[in-house]
Amino acid sequence: MTDWQLTIDCINPAALVPFWAEVLGYDVQPAPDGFATWNDWYLSVGVPEDELDFSGDGADRLIDPTGRGPKIWFQPVPERKAGKNRLHLDVYVSGGRGTPIEERRSAVDARVAELVALGATIHHIDGGDDHYFNVLHDPEGNEFCVA
Repeated sequence: MTDWQLTIDCINPAALVPFWAEVLGYDVQPAPDGFATWNDWYLSVGVPEDELDFSGDGADRLIDPTGRGPKIWFQPVPERKAGKNRLHLDVYVSGGRGTPIEERRSAVDARVAELVALGATIHHIDGGDDHYFNVLHDPEGNEFCVA
């Protein structure tokens, strides 16, 4: 098996880390042993101070508390998102096709309402007799689906 992480380019990791932790049920990854904050660690490995965000502690990584999912790193970049994502996450909350469509719609709508309260925006809703999902944008405009 290959060890890997998902890296998401962003302007403001401090805004996206708590948002995506809630969406995915992940935990913010603690700073490496021996360091009080991620910023302390970044400084120790030579990242220039002017590249760090001191509005928080520099936390920019998530880990799956079960250990099954990949690590996620929110990599700061200077440019804003320019176009449609070529890769996006599907967040499954409805129980799938074995669950009656009305129950699936209700579960999706409830989770979408929670995520909108956290800063997501609804981009598109798609549904029919056998499917239902919402396309949302995270606080920086990255697309993801809730189904």
